[in-house]
Amino acid sequence: MKKSVYLVLPAMLLAAACAPRIGSNDYSYSGVRQASNAFPCTVVSVRAVTVSSDDNSAGTLLGGVAGGVAGSTIGHGRSAHTFGALGGAAAGALLGNLAQDSMMKQSGYEYIVRTDSGQTYSVTQGTDTLLSAGQRCMFINGAESRVIPYY
Repeated sequence: MKKSVYLVLPAMLLAAACAPRIGSNDYSYSGVRQASNAFPCTVVSVRAVTVSSDDNSAGTLLGGVAGGVAGSTIGHGRSAHTFGALGGAAAGALLGNLAQDSMMKQSGYEYIVRTDSGQTYSVTQGTDTLLSAGQRCMFINGAESRVIPYY
């Protein structure tokens, strides 16, 4: 069991380090040098939200493998090792899924903005920039939409 912790912990920390950055100042490489439309707008409302992962397969897989390895060391005899491996894999997969889900959660804000032309949009992004209702801003509409302060 102790060996499985040494296998799972680094893998789970690596998965947590891979959490996407979702702030208004964060750009992916594919978003650099891409043209986006920018519209002056006003923030209509703001609410705090929690952003969760869409895919916990890495945590499920790593947890299942580690749990299977750890479970196979339980008991004596072939059937005990087999049932231990199966039970350990199931428990490990469940725990790995839950662990990745909790490590990937981030806080964010959902902004409802109205452009000067009257269109209304909803944009969810990280907490690096807090805008308030009534504030003038820019709505950047592209592959990764965002709302930024109007400078």
